[in-house]
Amino acid sequence: MSKQSLLGKVAVVTGSSRGIGRGIAVGLGEKGATVYITGRSTGTGPLTIDTTADLVNNAGGIGIPIETDLGDDSQIEELFNEIRKSHGGLDIHVNNAFKIPNPPVWGGKFWEHPVGIWDDQVGIGLRSAYLASVYAVRLMMDKEDSLKLVINISSSGSERYALSASYGIAKMGTDRLTRDFAVEGKEDGLCVVGLWPSQVLTEFILESIEKGDIKLDDENSETPLYTGRVVAALADDSDRHIRNGQVLTTAELAIHYDLTDERGKQPKGKRNPTMYRETI
Repeated sequence: MSKQSLLGKVAVVTGSSRGIGRGIAVGLGEKGATVYITGRSTGTGPLTIDTTADLVNNAGGIGIPIETDLGDDSQIEELFNEIRKSHGGLDIHVNNAFKIPNPPVWGGKFWEHPVGIWDDQVGIGLRSAYLASVYAVRLMMDKEDSLKLVINISSSGSERYALSASYGIAKMGTDRLTRDFAVEGKEDGLCVVGLWPSQVLTEFILESIEKGDIKLDDENSETPLYTGRVVAALADDSDRHIRNGQVLTTAELAIHYDLTDERGKQPKGKRNPTMYRETI
């Protein structure tokens, strides 16, 4: 896998102004990809799509920030119309966007929560992933040499209780998107893979650890770039279709591809035997 092996390839990462999305954008940039960076935060601040674009450029790729509210169907459509005009097609699409309710909901009872957290997590985390994938895959099918790779970022919350009922439903649905997209896209060369990162040291998680809301899992914690390098390795793998329809941990793929994060570490993560491992 060469340093610039994704040069000329076009990717979209939803929700990439910060956190895991930023790490994925930079990981793709390290291999020379052109990355469309989407989100609502713009400008020169530390957590904006423009700053992520600069990081992608510095890593060796081309970062293109596009302000997009993933709760607005028309803005999602316009994002992909712009990509069609500028590049004519797409190679990699990553569904990462997820809205954590503000203030965050840590456990408690579903009837005690504001009903709006359903729209935050299922609406943004699941519905927008479906809609964005529709437009993304249409662009992939129009590009003769497209990699046709869709990555869905999920979590162990799809299999066991975490945070809230609405969170688990959103993540469970995301894993079903992976399986069912893979079934429907197999004959057309589409490859769809789901990823479960472990505890990722995003800005939100670091703040929550500092507040005492959650505990640091020092052994298994990962940086956002760890997931980014896994996504880039999948895109760079000519045998990636053997993963079609699978939902895997970031850590096990990092070990398979012999990847480390920017700290030089290779966190082992936690595996769940109930995950989808059968290839479509």
